Amino acid sequence: EVQVVESGGGSVQAGGSLRLSCRTSGFTFDDSDMDWYRQVPGIECELVSSISSDGLTYYADSVRGRITISQEYAEKTVYLQMNNLKPEDTALYYCGQGWVAPSPCGYWGQGTQVTVSS
Repeated sequence: EVQVVESGGGSVQAGGSLRLSCRTSGFTFDDSDMDWYRQVPGIECELVSSISSDGLTYYADSVRGRITISQEYAEKTVYLQMNNLKPEDTALYYCGQGWVAPSPCGYWGQGTQVTVSS
C-alpha cells in the first residue's frame, strides 16, 4: 500500500523558511517521480514542484528561486526547502506520486499546513 506522510509545516513570518518532509513507503521510491502540491480552500490544487527519479526538477513560476526540492533515496523521503516565504504561500501542502483526477491534493496524504504572516 502506497503511503506518504507530510510534515514540517508551521507558522512563520514573511521572509522566513520552512523545510517540508514527505516520508514514503509501499512503492519503489528509486524509480518514482514525486510531486509537491498545495491548496488553499476554494482554490484548485496547484503543482508546486516535482522531481524525477533521476533528479530532474520542476518549479511553478510562483515559487521558482525560493523553493528547492530534493530527495533522499536511503530514507525514501522527499524534501521541500522553502525560503523567503510570502503570505501567498499559505496553503496546505501535499506530496504525491503523480497527478490524479480530480485532484491529487488529499489523495496521497493528509498534508502539512504552512501559514505565512505579513
